Amino acid sequence: MKNKIDEFINYLSVERGLANNTLLAYRRDLTKYAEFSEKKGVDDAQRVNRGHITDYMFSQKQKGLCASSISRNLAAIKTFHRFLVRERLATEDPSDLIDTPRLWKKVPEVLSAVEVEAMINASKGRGWQAIRDNAILELFYASGMRVSELVNLKVDNVNIEVGYVRCIGKGQKERIIPIGKKARAAVEKYCLSARPKLAKKNMTLVLFLSRLGKQISRQSIWKIIKQYAKKAKIKREIKPHTLRHSFATHLLEHGADLRSVQEMLGHSDISTTQIYTHVDKERLKTIHSQFHPRG
Repeated sequence: MKNKIDEFINYLSVERGLANNTLLAYRRDLTKYAEFSEKKGVDDAQRVNRGHITDYMFSQKQKGLCASSISRNLAAIKTFHRFLVRERLATEDPSDLIDTPRLWKKVPEVLSAVEVEAMINASKGRGWQAIRDNAILELFYASGMRVSELVNLKVDNVNIEVGYVRCIGKGQKERIIPIGKKARAAVEKYCLSARPKLAKKNMTLVLFLSRLGKQISRQSIWKIIKQYAKKAKIKREIKPHTLRHSFATHLLEHGADLRSVQEMLGHSDISTTQIYTHVDKERLKTIHSQFHPRG
């Protein structure tokens, strides 16, 4: 079965152009599935039946996996078996009659505009690190990019003069995102005064660099966000995508249309973007209960 998983991952990479992180997630989920099947004496995908798959899903539930993780596992398994049938590597799809559970979409945690402002202000300083970190936070909030997109951004992906960033998202899909004057000024300052000090002789095209002159990591971005949230005395939980969620929510709060926000976020399905309208509704409910006389 593991050889067929390799073929499937190659198909996802070459034919569908999925991002490396997505490929790793598929491989991780399917490897666990293959190992479980082998322990049950099933080492060939042709011999898998519906009972094997339901047993595997139940075992994941017993291990304490949350509903969303179990649903993701099942989605990977179903896609894998459909691929095998389509490529004539199997005659039947044992996952065909297994329904993927419908899940409530979690309302993402967002910061208020005041909190974002405090966080960005907390990053201001004269040293190269402060200048770099301020540019990262300004651009992150101005564009709503994913963390993975931000760390892979190239210098020539940002047009400071015109005011836009060319972002390469999931599946190598390109999108253009406008950015405001504050983000443009912060990135320009970083490129002129801080980045030349970080870049080594072997000049890299990546925009944001670590102190060693290499591409900054996603973990470093995460640490930067936590560092300045703490400095700004924000006590609520902060996650890597908090600024992305805040970007979308604040745009909708100020009257942006859903389709435009969908395009800037790079969502292929507008239902994914619609979650941010729920965030606004949740905030309205909180305000109502707080200030209405009979709330």
